[in-house]
Amino acid sequence: MKKKVLSVMLCLAMTASMLMGCGVSKVEEVAETPAAETTEAAPAEEAAPAEETAETPAAETETAGNYKIAVVPKLTSIAWFQRMEVGVKEYAEKNGVDAFYTGPSEGDGALQAQVIEDLISQGVDAICVVPFSTEALEPVLKKAREAGIVVITHEASGMTNMDYDIEAFDNAAYGEHFMEKLGELTGGKGEYLLTVGSLTSESHNQWVDAAKTLQEEKFPEMKQYGDKIETADDQSKAYEKVKEALTANPSIAAIQGSAMPDIAGAALAVEELGLAGKVKLAGTSLVSVSGKYVKDGTIEMISFWDPALAGQAMIELALKVLNKETVESGCDLGVQGYNSLTLDGNVLYGQAWIDVTKENVDDPAYDF
Repeated sequence: MKKKVLSVMLCLAMTASMLMGCGVSKVEEVAETPAAETTEAAPAEEAAPAEETAETPAAETETAGNYKIAVVPKLTSIAWFQRMEVGVKEYAEKNGVDAFYTGPSEGDGALQAQVIEDLISQGVDAICVVPFSTEALEPVLKKAREAGIVVITHEASGMTNMDYDIEAFDNAAYGEHFMEKLGELTGGKGEYLLTVGSLTSESHNQWVDAAKTLQEEKFPEMKQYGDKIETADDQSKAYEKVKEALTANPSIAAIQGSAMPDIAGAALAVEELGLAGKVKLAGTSLVSVSGKYVKDGTIEMISFWDPALAGQAMIELALKVLNKETVESGCDLGVQGYNSLTLDGNVLYGQAWIDVTKENVDDPAYDF
């Protein structure tokens, strides 16, 4: 009997042990299952896409801030566009923008077009250009835009292949104000010369065409002598051609210059021929180039806009277009003279011209 009881007890103990073993195993299995399921559900991995989503705009912003923008002047060898280079470099350093300056050393539309071809090959994001010849650049700028490159022009409001053109002011008004000055100085009488850097330089022709129209309406006793004089933005050529015209007709009363070196070249010709004070001169130039002639009275007035600021305005406008910001009348580029722009079609006009005469030629603000 005892053996049976002992046997039964041993059996029960073994069964209990087995049941306990199964119970522990099941508990462990249950305990492990949520962990396994948790791992499979991977909350951490589900969070990962959220982190990636959060990082995406930052990555896009970084890309947006890493645009490559080229500024191409008509030519690099004259003070006007060397001043523009100063503005481009200052802007790039101050704002951390990859903007750079490059262009031909000579005033030649074909050479400028080749520079732009090279920039297209480099895959720049934007090209800001001051065309020497709008005709020469239309095909290559069309190619640039087809490649997805933003094109901003300056002094080229009539071009087709650009996103926007930005002008320092209304070109007709700028040309008219020179003729107003010359008409006043000559008493509204006599013949005058008109110079342009190129016969295909859009802004120069807009200035002198508007000046001539105003002369015909307001100063009928004045008359243009000969055709427009083309100087290739070269001071020595301006000097030679103006001297030739003055030698042929010493009674010329006035000269209006367009390209930055023109009026300085004309002033030298006037002085050499002993006509200083007799021939009235006004035109676009810089104090660093023509200031001495303004001081001695050979040139009555020079006008200009700061090329450094024009270069910066082009870059700022290119960034707006690249970042798909709204461009409209009243927009502010944060550059002096380009704070409240007027939009007409895809041409923006600022209020940036400056007149310099003997009275303010020594103002240090204009010493560039």
